Amino acid sequence: MYCTTFLTSASILALVTALPTPKAASAAISDSYTYYTGDGSVADGWPDESIWGSWSDLWAANAAVMPNTCGWNGWGADDSSTEIADIQTAIEQVASSTGVDERFILAIMMQESKGCVRVPTTNYGVVNPGLMQSHDGSGTCAGVNPCPQSEITQMITDGTSGTLSGNGLQQLIAQAESTLGVTTSQAFYAAARLYNSGSADYSNLDDGLGSTPCYASDVANRLAGWVLAASSCTA
Repeated sequence: MYCTTFLTSASILALVTALPTPKAASAAISDSYTYYTGDGSVADGWPDESIWGSWSDLWAANAAVMPNTCGWNGWGADDSSTEIADIQTAIEQVASSTGVDERFILAIMMQESKGCVRVPTTNYGVVNPGLMQSHDGSGTCAGVNPCPQSEITQMITDGTSGTLSGNGLQQLIAQAESTLGVTTSQAFYAAARLYNSGSADYSNLDDGLGSTPCYASDVANRLAGWVLAASSCTA
């Protein structure tokens, strides 16, 4: 989350309301990368929600690499098939209870931990544990094998619903929508910047403000199907 940057191997180059909002039609996904700059709007070239893949397609593409991501990053034993299935269940349950699009939860989770249930806890001024590197959350399976379903659900809940110490995706989407006065995909990209940096230059989402400059662009690409293709963001 805040001020966290993960090292990955060459193999993995890388709501505002209690009710979900209607979803636009989904596009066919592509494992490719486009470097987006600017304010996150369609006018600035960022993908509209209609460009996002469907939940089923995005889940299948990302679940296919989860059996390897712990090992690729040196984070311990790779995810088991049971743990991967538990991640899917947790995302779907938390998406339903919070109204946060499950595709966005998945994209942030992959950005933060690559779906490795045993991802280490980081601390760059804020303790960031678990699958979503939440703001001082309680959920973690660092060094734990197997990872219990209850802990997987807690990790997804911490990152999406927030914790006693900090906001999650639900609150940050609401903040971005309020600030921007929109309920479009632009608010999701701004929320991604807020999740990573704690604040945002809403006119320039590739300004990391001390955190990961490519974060919002990465998340936009993940929503369109990016998994393993080389990134063209070198900031």
